[in-house]
Amino acid sequence: MSSKGNNNQSQKLWGGRFEEATAASVEAFTESISYDKRLYRYDIEGSKAHATMLAANNLLTRDELRSLIDGLSAIQKDIEEGDFLFKSELEDIHMNIEKALIDAIGPTGAKLHSARSRNDQISLDLRLYLRDQCDRLMGLLDDTQRAFVVLARKYMGKVMPGYTHLQRAQPVLIAHHMMAYYEMFGRDKDRLADCRKRINVLPLGAAAMAGTGLPIDREMVADLLGFDAVTANSMDTSGDRDFAMEFVSCCTMIQLHLSRLSEELVLWSSQEFSFVQIADKFCTGSSIMPQKKNPDIPELIRGKSGRVVGSLMSLITLMKGLPLTYNRDLQEDKEPVFDAVDTVSASLAIMAEMLGNLKFNTERMEDATKTGFITATDLADYLVMHNVPFREAHGIVGRAVAACIEKGCELTDLSLEDMRGFSPVIGHDIFEVLSVEGSVNSRKSTGGTAGMQVEKAVNSAEKKMGIGE
Repeated sequence: MSSKGNNNQSQKLWGGRFEEATAASVEAFTESISYDKRLYRYDIEGSKAHATMLAANNLLTRDELRSLIDGLSAIQKDIEEGDFLFKSELEDIHMNIEKALIDAIGPTGAKLHSARSRNDQISLDLRLYLRDQCDRLMGLLDDTQRAFVVLARKYMGKVMPGYTHLQRAQPVLIAHHMMAYYEMFGRDKDRLADCRKRINVLPLGAAAMAGTGLPIDREMVADLLGFDAVTANSMDTSGDRDFAMEFVSCCTMIQLHLSRLSEELVLWSSQEFSFVQIADKFCTGSSIMPQKKNPDIPELIRGKSGRVVGSLMSLITLMKGLPLTYNRDLQEDKEPVFDAVDTVSASLAIMAEMLGNLKFNTERMEDATKTGFITATDLADYLVMHNVPFREAHGIVGRAVAACIEKGCELTDLSLEDMRGFSPVIGHDIFEVLSVEGSVNSRKSTGGTAGMQVEKAVNSAEKKMGIGE
């Protein structure tokens, strides 16, 4: 090997068998430090645990361990204070930290990588990072759920039209609608908690792909880092990114739920609906139309769904053709993960803040329940309670609605005589049944919109969320 080749490769910790320096274009194309540097804290945390285990198994002396721990702590301090120079020629967060450690403490720093590979090291860093992100997102989901419970309590007893096919369907309580989103985001939280279980398995010790011949204690490292278990197969571990795909899948579901909510807020804040008022500080104006108040925040949240769905598709496409075990393709896993985390975190935070300032136009919403034959199903239920088969009742109500359309009136505008013309079983009590209040309070089945059921749901949520304590 020429001395020239050696000198050019002196910065490469893996460069022993190479005679030519890496092309500048290759270094630019292959570096990941520009984005994986955000993993520095997890890389250092994992390295400290790994070093502790190596010392416990007589692969390091106590003095060497102390030197490594102190050196890693100093590097972390430099990074956090902005005094650390990340170098693209060192490719990634692992090599940047390891090279700085060797430069700082000498040959002892070169012992740190014993019994591990960048393959299991990056899996560790990513799992530590995602474990924290699961906890963080669950906290943000708590904030969002809490905002819905507060709105439900504030508008308890107020009615609005419920929709199917974006057509007025049946009257419901505003609180019931808010609690629907509470449930939705609760499932998102449950999914993250379940995903966290599969993230929280230690990969370190799989090494490159076959394990290591050095005496190590993986369970010790797992205990030090708070993992519930260690991975069972080194080959699977080296190439596994299921946990990242599952996490981004959870993020995608959260963002899609935020998008559905955003769609309703955009519609409800329009003059055509006028159901809600979004606070001015969450809206923007038009550069040409001075009267405009645009719901930009819900629109942007809705639009950002494409980013998160795209991140999931990137990971799925990345993984679909990879043979065992590690392949450099896996370097492309981090940017989609980071973008999904950033997008969903920001969207949840600003949505919760916006909901805390949301106002419902309750009179407008109540007025909207008075048209569109919104209690027609209650008439059908009434007939069923009077021993009319449901399909027959359905046809009777359909003919009554058709007659109302022809007359230009609502069901409640018909006289009792008109009603009895459609079915003789209809009595004086039908008008109470067809009232919005009667309709809402009749839905007493578990999970229904009757006031007693909604009150029960809100009470339970308030207790669970610690509201009012």
